[in-house]
Amino acid sequence: MLTVVLSGLRARWAAFLGSFVALALGVGLLATMGLGLASTFDAPEREPRRFASAPVVVQGRDAVTVEVRRGPATASVSQRLDRPQPVDIELLAELKAHWTVTTAGGPDAVGVHGPAAEVRTLVGDRAHVLTGKDRLRADPEPERDAEALVALNSLLGTAGGVTAFVSVFVVASTFAFAVALRRREFGLLRTAGATPGQVRRMLLAEAAGVGVLAAAAGCALGAWGAPLLARVLVDGRLAPDWFGIGDAAWPLHTAFWTGVAVALAGAVAASRRAGKVGPTAALREADVDTDVLPPGRALLGTGLLLAGAGLLVWTVVTEPSELLKRKTYTTVPMLLITGVALLAPVLVRPVARALRLPGATGMLVRENSAAAVRRTAAVAAPVLVTVALAGSLLGSAASVRSAKAAEAREQTRAGRVVTGEDLRTVPGASATATTSVFVRDGAEALVKYGARAVSDPAAFAKLARLPVVAGDVADLDDGSIVVNEEWERRTVGDRVEVWRADGSGPVTLRVVAVLALGTGDNGPYVTRANAPGAAVDRIEAAAGVAPEALAAAGGTVRTVEEWAAATHPSTSPQTRLGLLLVLGIALVYTVIALANTLLMATSVRGAELASLRLAGATRAQVLRVVTGEAALAVAVGTALGLAVTAVNLGTLGAGLAALTAPVALTVPWGAVAAAAGACGVVAVACAALPAWRLTR
Repeated sequence: MLTVVLSGLRARWAAFLGSFVALALGVGLLATMGLGLASTFDAPEREPRRFASAPVVVQGRDAVTVEVRRGPATASVSQRLDRPQPVDIELLAELKAHWTVTTAGGPDAVGVHGPAAEVRTLVGDRAHVLTGKDRLRADPEPERDAEALVALNSLLGTAGGVTAFVSVFVVASTFAFAVALRRREFGLLRTAGATPGQVRRMLLAEAAGVGVLAAAAGCALGAWGAPLLARVLVDGRLAPDWFGIGDAAWPLHTAFWTGVAVALAGAVAASRRAGKVGPTAALREADVDTDVLPPGRALLGTGLLLAGAGLLVWTVVTEPSELLKRKTYTTVPMLLITGVALLAPVLVRPVARALRLPGATGMLVRENSAAAVRRTAAVAAPVLVTVALAGSLLGSAASVRSAKAAEAREQTRAGRVVTGEDLRTVPGASATATTSVFVRDGAEALVKYGARAVSDPAAFAKLARLPVVAGDVADLDDGSIVVNEEWERRTVGDRVEVWRADGSGPVTLRVVAVLALGTGDNGPYVTRANAPGAAVDRIEAAAGVAPEALAAAGGTVRTVEEWAAATHPSTSPQTRLGLLLVLGIALVYTVIALANTLLMATSVRGAELASLRLAGATRAQVLRVVTGEAALAVAVGTALGLAVTAVNLGTLGAGLAALTAPVALTVPWGAVAAAAGACGVVAVACAALPAWRLTR
């Protein structure tokens, strides 16, 4: 058996090359992503910057702490304030009387050059005393690095998941197609006395050999590529500037054994089919494909398709806001994509015949594609994956941002908007400030909500056009609040306990209006009296307000359309870079799959192409038929990918409608066309090269 396997690997190295490259690349990417993930888990703590020379830092109150009930007992939970409170003036004077005190960047914290124990004794419970690494809490935006690492974790995890998903798909489809091309070989082996089990073991041994070699090469590739990835992530502002790759070894072990497992998993289904080939059936089998969708594949594809559709419908009905989150619109489409890809052999024939092509060559291209279902499906499936991912991921991200921009435009009657820091108010205009409020969620949690603080409730009510479902925003005053449907207590007249942005409270406010949830930016709203320290950063003015008065506010004056476009761009550069990383992985795999499939498929069509030449076809006509079939298969995959994209974006639109948000769906035609065009160029080239050689 070993001799047969080694001889087969040597004789058919070209057929295994595509699987080797795909698997090595997959392992390399998994190793790269794994090393990046490990570095986020074990990232070294950054040294304090603001008070680097001070051994002790005294910081004002920087969190809201509330007692909540956890079962029969009570516990304290905290939420950080947007801005820590200033150090008490009397305490500051006492500190200066005993030690050298340094200030940097604001009154919320001071550095103290004194013994930590003595400083704690003096401060007591009047402020926080920070030493060692805890001094980071006094740096500007102390949680920014942690939040960046969490986002990076999500990105690398998603990219790794897409890598695993596409690599399994490509390797499995490559092995399946290779087995379909070797049916006569298996028939000869069966005629020579090989049992079905021996045929299966031979294929699995070949897969194991390819898997081990490719996994080893991939680990080396991953170790080389991880530092490059870290540099790209830092340059793209997806990671902190100090981020780097650590020395963890488990990602390489995980990637290696995952690669071997993927190779074996991809060969299992193919080996079962190979073992069922009879000694005589394979010898007399025609070139027309039959039995192209085994029951197991049909069942799995249908199940995944129904599961994906059911999950989308369930999310629309129960939690439509989840559809707006990147985690959802990145992962859920994969169920639909996989289901359609598995069912591709029964879908490509009707789609191919529905695409009308002119002339005798067009008729031959269409009928050949419909007859050779396995070949057409093997080309169409990876194109489907790439087009569907491009359309669904980029389209969902752009659609969510477009909906947010449209929502912002629709929620004001203003003609112009002024934005900036610490703006001066304008008579007759509505001035608001960014703030936050803290509310108990049930009896077990403390939730922080981003809010807007209103300076003039009357002017605000006149210009606002909010999606009110109950109550009236005109009733907003210093003793009330406007909430949205996400709040636990959301009935007009309810009274809610609220902690303010500076940690003061609780204060009891009456609900005067309830807003639709929308895209997540609707409310709450309070007055400036309940937003201590909040500076005006947005002024909305009617069209009749003089431009000179708005310019005097001290910020940037824009029309509502310009403001919405500036504050809600189609996609942030960081999000776009992350999505392009994921799509780049899919496109590379698709190119590998197309090249491998078409080089294998066309190289065994010598007799068929010779028959066409004997029937009177010129060499150019034969090449047009072969390249036309490749282009038609790409078109079929593109059509199926667009169908999946339509389902995903249509579901997102239904979710936006359920949230009473503007439905502003965006299809990334440029990205879809680029992906389909790249697939078409590769497919035509890889079909034409062997056909040119065979028709000499």
